[in-house]
This record gives sequence, structure tokens and C-alpha cells, in this order.
Amino acid sequence: MNAPLIIQISYKARQNAGPGVLEAAVHASVSHFPEVTIALHLDHGDGAACVEYISSGEYSSVMIDASRESLEGNIATTRRVADLAHACGMSVEAELGRLGGKGEEVVVDASDEFLTDPSVAAEFVGRSGCDSLAVAVGTSHGLAKYTVETGLSLDRLAAIQELLPGFPLVLHGSSSVPQSEVRRIIAAGGGIDPRARGVTDDEYRRAVPLGATKINVDTDGRLVWTRVQREFLRDHAEEVDFR
Repeated sequence: MNAPLIIQISYKARQNAGPGVLEAAVHASVSHFPEVTIALHLDHGDGAACVEYISSGEYSSVMIDASRESLEGNIATTRRVADLAHACGMSVEAELGRLGGKGEEVVVDASDEFLTDPSVAAEFVGRSGCDSLAVAVGTSHGLAKYTVETGLSLDRLAAIQELLPGFPLVLHGSSSVPQSEVRRIIAAGGGIDPRARGVTDDEYRRAVPLGATKINVDTDGRLVWTRVQREFLRDHAEEVDFR
């Protein structure tokens, strides 16, 4: 499609593969597809990880996730990372609020999650120096994107945009979780919850005009990859070359 790509690498994935291995694969892909713009981004890094990734010189941007800290602590940590990243020509994503669920580097119990307070969003951005802001507006990491039936809190997103006009907002945990993929995984022996659901097309269409310029969809990729493996192994039991 010749669309620009943001490829996100988690700290855990980088440690498992070995520093430099995944980055080399991305850079090799860039050489094969020079017409495609590719940004390399650290997802959910702490302060130490952000410093490490910034220092590597291989990334376009980093996300500092200090959402477990107090508001003042979050601002201070984000500010330190932003100053370092900006000096290297990199941009910084921060998080205000806390999503529930389980992701690559994130495990948050439902009792610990909280939505972004629009009244402090502008102060946070101004004092932290971040370039984009991940907001908690009802989604969760993992297969079940909503812990309640109300879905995406578009009113809250609109309130944040009103206080931060033109500022890039990020939606984490916002995969669409296609029901066709869920059904095929279950049919191929998967044990995932058939009630799993994600962000709807209508919610995407309404969220983008409200400032959502980056939407994270890791679970959708995992669903497809899991379905491909399960169906292949089911239908080709004699095969040992998965390629």
C-alpha cells in the first residue's frame, strides 16, 4: 500500500532476540523497500530502557511509560527522557492514565487501572515535554478490549482534545479483534474466550477526528499469526517445515 509504517519493539522482545537483532531486520527491510517510510519505536519503556534505546541511535522514537508513578513522578520521569531524546532528534510518547489487562510489558489488574483525567492532560503535556500522549479512554491490553460494555469513552477523548487541540493522542490496547479470526482459532483447537471483542470500525472513525493519530493493534497481529499456525499444524500434521 506504500503507507508509512510504525514498527514497535518491546523491551522483552529485544532482550529475547538480543540487542541489535530485530533492529537489523527492520533496517534490512528498509533497504529492500526504499519507497516506504518506516519509523522504529520502543513501546512501554521505563526510564532505563528509554535511555538504552535512545543511546543505541537506531530508533525514531521511544515511549516512556511512567503511569505507575504519581502525577509529579510521571511528569519528572517523562521530562528527563524527553530532554535526552530531543537532544538526539527523537520524539517521545508518554502515558497519562493506566490501561488494564496484560500486554508484552504491561500487566495491570482491573483495580489498578484508571482513565485519563482531561483536566490535567494539558498540564502534563506542557510540563513533561512529550510529543504525543497515550490516553486511557476505556480500552485494555489483551483479547478483551473492554472491561465494561460501554466501549470507547469518546466523550472523554473529546474532552482531552478540547484541552489539547492539535496534539497527537495515542490509543493503546485498541485492536479490532476480528470475530472471524477468533472463530477460526477456536475451530483449530484454540482455547481463547469466544466473547473476546475489540474496537469497532465506527469507534475508529469517530476517534480519529478527536485526535487519535496513533492506534496500537498488537493483538490483531497475534490473532492472525496464531490462526495461521494452528490451521497449518491441524491441516498438515506430517509437515515439519512451517515456512
